[in-house]
Amino acid sequence: MLISTLHGSYLFCALTKCVECSSEASELADIEWDNLGFGLLPTDYMYMMKCSQGGNFSKGELQRFGNIELNPSAGVLNYGQGLFEGLKAYRKEDGNILLFRPEENALRMRQGAERMCMPAPTVDQFVEAVKETVLANKRWVPPPGKGSLYIRPLLMGSGAVLGLAPAPEYTFLIYVSPVGNYFKEGVAPINLIVEHELHRATPGGTGGVKTIGNYAAVLKAQSAAKAKGYSDVLYLDCVHKKYLEEVSSCNIFVVKGNVISTPAIKGTILPGITRKSIIDVARSQGIQVEERFVPVDELLDADEVFCTGTAVVVSPVGSITYKGKRVSYGVDGFGAVAQQLYSVLTRLQMGLIDDKMNWTVELS
Repeated sequence: MLISTLHGSYLFCALTKCVECSSEASELADIEWDNLGFGLLPTDYMYMMKCSQGGNFSKGELQRFGNIELNPSAGVLNYGQGLFEGLKAYRKEDGNILLFRPEENALRMRQGAERMCMPAPTVDQFVEAVKETVLANKRWVPPPGKGSLYIRPLLMGSGAVLGLAPAPEYTFLIYVSPVGNYFKEGVAPINLIVEHELHRATPGGTGGVKTIGNYAAVLKAQSAAKAKGYSDVLYLDCVHKKYLEEVSSCNIFVVKGNVISTPAIKGTILPGITRKSIIDVARSQGIQVEERFVPVDELLDADEVFCTGTAVVVSPVGSITYKGKRVSYGVDGFGAVAQQLYSVLTRLQMGLIDDKMNWTVELS
């Protein structure tokens, strides 16, 4: 299986020396910024570096965005040895760019790589690669308030391996795309259905790392839910089938009074960076947060429910359907708690308030 070639056919450039990079980054791309959805728009450059098993990643390079070449026996194609991350860049009013907690993505990738028997870039390598990629594609960062630049780092077993074993070579790649809202509803409430037969992850498995296989596993239930008019699926634990886990690509929070509850990190749900940030923001606002087992029955009398994730940021839940019973949360938009947290987090991400958390990295 050959997916066209990178080598010898693309323009390699050093960001600080390439006139073409700097001229392209100086102007906004000519697209309809008001109509951005959440999908791939090919941009100018991607970043790539490689590593042999047991070695260290060499210095990476920017190259033109395009297809890559993989051996049919690549570990990622045959045995699913792959991880990915997701983070965003925002344009400030002064034209500078803000990254949000990129070192957290680097650390999570390293933790996932250890579970998947893969080498990983250092935190510094990861963050610097993200910076270079964003600056090379600066003209694709949406104007303030029009969306964000979604950044997708990938780590994959690119070396050929036929027997089940770690791949002999690994590729770290970053590409980017300007995006708008993840759900078609935008910031309007989404409608979830609880899945009680299919499960996303099992104890002792890889549910707690951002491996590629976690996401294909949810497509069947998600597709069936969307065909019935739901926005997405909320999964339960596979042992007791009664405790909340997460939505297909985001974490879940339940609000009752002045207490927010969210499933504890126990190996079967992803330790979301937005989840972690929302918990810290909530506690800084005097809101009590409990990380624990959350029975599905607590949805019945919750005041609010919302989801968090890099793609969705904070998304209010308007209703949840469980075993044929629909529970609505009585708001046309955000509930008061979700609105408060969404406002603080997004204003911080976009540089509209002082970053007292020291979470953002500014690029000029």
